[in-house]
Amino acid sequence: MRIAVTGSSGLIGSALVRSLLADGHQVVRLLRHRPEGAGARADGSTESYWDPRRQQVDTAGLIGVEAVVHLAGAGVGDHRWTDAYKREIRESRVLGTAALAEALAGLDSKPSVLVSGSAIGFYGQTGDRVIDETAVPGDDFLSRVCQEWEDAAQPAADAGIRVVHPRTGLVVASGGGAWGRMFPLFRLGLGGRLGSGRQYWSFVSLRDEVAALRFLVDGELSGPVNLTAPEPVTNREVTAAMGRVLRRPTPFPVPEAALRAVLGEFAVEVVGSHRVVPSRLLEAGFRFTDPTIDQAVAAAL
Repeated sequence: MRIAVTGSSGLIGSALVRSLLADGHQVVRLLRHRPEGAGARADGSTESYWDPRRQQVDTAGLIGVEAVVHLAGAGVGDHRWTDAYKREIRESRVLGTAALAEALAGLDSKPSVLVSGSAIGFYGQTGDRVIDETAVPGDDFLSRVCQEWEDAAQPAADAGIRVVHPRTGLVVASGGGAWGRMFPLFRLGLGGRLGSGRQYWSFVSLRDEVAALRFLVDGELSGPVNLTAPEPVTNREVTAAMGRVLRRPTPFPVPEAALRAVLGEFAVEVVGSHRVVPSRLLEAGFRFTDPTIDQAVAAAL
């Protein structure tokens, strides 16, 4: 297949592109700089231009594309949540999705599917309640962003393109994201639970995330699909698993007050609880390679 990918330099996007290229697919990377020459890269992918903030998409690069995986967006945990950065988080997702969806809707030959990213933040804080795709949205900042993010893809759906919203959980990987920051501390024996440790973390290994995205491209599902492992675990259980797999002590709990002092408003997401399960993915027949937290941590190493 010929597949376009946004966010191809990010943690998930780069792993997805490697997987697609390894299996012989053609990949078009949508990047925010104009490609030189034909836009060919050493890995066999090609480049096409888009500017999500200005809502510009070079549709010439999308000719012949059969599927689009849209993963672009400012990192939620990359900076302290100032008003300016919260605006960046929202606009990088909502404006970019709207521009891409409208561009795809206007193509003479449209892709069959748009896998347009979202996150389990859609549900807000859920405590210890088990939540699947039938749950209503929350009402905090990330929940509102996720709702607008998903709604922005509507022009593609109106044009007859199958639109899927993978609501991704916490990706277990050593190369980036929340876990990328945790691994060095735990390797040094400086890890520990965060806050009370009772909050649920709905995780997914990076290779299961990539496999699930490809499953959504190839399958027939549309609408929201949770991309999390089948059994969410508490932060206390995550801490124990990191200690077991890395064979290191985990003696240093971080009080919630300290997290709030360092992270500001984003600390709500760290100590908050999301107990989300992937009902639709399992019902459709997807099989996880790393269903447990120990397996996910080991896979990341």
